[in-house]
Amino acid sequence: MAKAICVYCGANAGVSPRYAEAARELGRALVARNLSLVYGGGKVGLMGIIADEVLRAGGEVTGVIPTALVEREVGHTGLTRQFIVKDMHERKAMMAQLADGFIAMPGGMGTLEELFEMLTWSQLGIHAKPIGLLNVDGFYDSLAGFIQHASAQGFVRPQHAALMMVESDAEALLQRIV
Repeated sequence: MAKAICVYCGANAGVSPRYAEAARELGRALVARNLSLVYGGGKVGLMGIIADEVLRAGGEVTGVIPTALVEREVGHTGLTRQFIVKDMHERKAMMAQLADGFIAMPGGMGTLEELFEMLTWSQLGIHAKPIGLLNVDGFYDSLAGFIQHASAQGFVRPQHAALMMVESDAEALLQRIV
């Protein structure tokens, strides 16, 4: 099986059409590099858009979705593999285990929580997998600035702040993390 990249992103598409466009670009870039997608298993929002694009381009997609979200996030039924798990803890652990690296696209609280868990796990030495932030149209400018602020204030070591690779272009981000 190809190396797999876990993409965290919104179950909504956001207000700008640029977010959906970026999800499709990342999906095509993954397939072009023979990378499979691991994601949250839904067919709505950016999650569904990137999954559909990877599949359309001939790539492999593995979804991991908790039973409670199969209905709410409308579980995708056309994936290469779909795991239905007990809860969010099991979902995140399985996604982390299946992935060789992580990318966060625009999203909400869940996306942020997943991103920060992987950053924390890396900081603690639980994994040494690359972590990227796809900063579509400056969506994450404030977050990246906050991490730098937390570092300058002595709460995040510079080497830990550097764990989050930030790029505005999917191809540039993949070049850094693969």
